[in-house]
Amino acid sequence: MDYRKPSDRKSMHSRIVQDIGMQIVSGRFKPDDKLPAEALLCEEYAVSRPVLREATRVLVAKGLVYSRPRVGTVVKPRREWHMLDPDVLHWLMQSSPQNEFFALLTSVRSIIEPAAAALAAQHATPDELASIGEAYERMAAAPTVEDVLQPDLDFHSRIADATHNDLLAHLCNMLSLALREALKHSNKRPNLHELALPRHKAILTAIENRDALGAHHATLVQLDDARNALNVVLGKGVKL
Repeated sequence: MDYRKPSDRKSMHSRIVQDIGMQIVSGRFKPDDKLPAEALLCEEYAVSRPVLREATRVLVAKGLVYSRPRVGTVVKPRREWHMLDPDVLHWLMQSSPQNEFFALLTSVRSIIEPAAAALAAQHATPDELASIGEAYERMAAAPTVEDVLQPDLDFHSRIADATHNDLLAHLCNMLSLALREALKHSNKRPNLHELALPRHKAILTAIENRDALGAHHATLVQLDDARNALNVVLGKGVKL
């Protein structure tokens, strides 16, 4: 179920998950805090105990809380949260200062993406090379900043798929929501095509040439440029 963009007819179940999840991630409920008693929450949301307990099970599955008889529902330590769960990641983005969140994301990208590009240079099939190239060509041909976004996302996701490492590709896919938000901001920088395209082209060329070290280095350069773009758009504070 998608709690990020619920419809107007969203169930009370999804509303409870979203409300309590956001309160936990934002720090309104802190680790080791007990959530309000079932009776109080049922009254607040005007729902039955089975509906509330189903919502609680979702929060348990996301690593945010644990529930015990005669103890209640307790917020778990932050290190145990499932940070890559799409909803938890969305709540984290919503509740964190932008510079702080994007600095966290850029740090993770700097570990994962250079390694992915190096693996893609070693393992990409001809069809995968063509697919990465096709995404780049759509980036280059995009008439507006908004039109660059999807090809840019495709470029990075296709590199991840070309690693032929399912765990790494899955990890990159889990970060795609956060990456989309980062690109929405960094792509607002003036002279986007002149600054970003050559760096993406360098990654593509290195992968096509089966140059793993070159692909690794080109990705680091591109990520440094992405950090600079975020600093231009958001102000200083996004560190690699």
